[in-house]
Amino acid sequence: MKKCCIIFLLSIIISLTAFGVVGGLGSENSAPNETEYLRIHIRADSNEHEAQAVKYLVKEEVVDYLTPLVAQYESMEEAYYGVADNLIKIEERASEVLKRNGFSYGAKASVRRENFPTRVYEGYTLPAGEYTALIIELGSGKGDNWWCVVYPPLCFTATKGENVVYKSKIVEIIKAWRAKREG
Repeated sequence: MKKCCIIFLLSIIISLTAFGVVGGLGSENSAPNETEYLRIHIRADSNEHEAQAVKYLVKEEVVDYLTPLVAQYESMEEAYYGVADNLIKIEERASEVLKRNGFSYGAKASVRRENFPTRVYEGYTLPAGEYTALIIELGSGKGDNWWCVVYPPLCFTATKGENVVYKSKIVEIIKAWRAKREG
């Protein structure tokens, strides 16, 4: 029972730390604030079925590529520069997925500040505001996007070995605690 309470309290502390504060960059070229999020948005060429389907294939490739990188980051600044240093590789991987699937357009990746509406991910709310984001535009980038958070690593969790798990660790801890409590 004590172990469950400790896990629950730690998950609350982690949640409050990770989701409590959103700061500003100041300018596009300056380093990000430690308490800020680094989001990821993969924007499809259009809302046509095929363009939306390939967006998810690109997402899988990009997540597979970024997960081991993200596991190394211990600060927002590291995440910002680490992702920015890998933009060409991210573009190449995304473009290769498009090409393999018969699309003639490529991908463009950038890290920049943008205004975003309020978003909810597995019960956690990121309020509307200006965020730093890895933006991957497929073709025109005019279609609906897939989004998540690179730092803190809400969507990117590496396990021992080469297996990659795509999930929210905080939500899993809370669900496990609730299951033990109810069971």
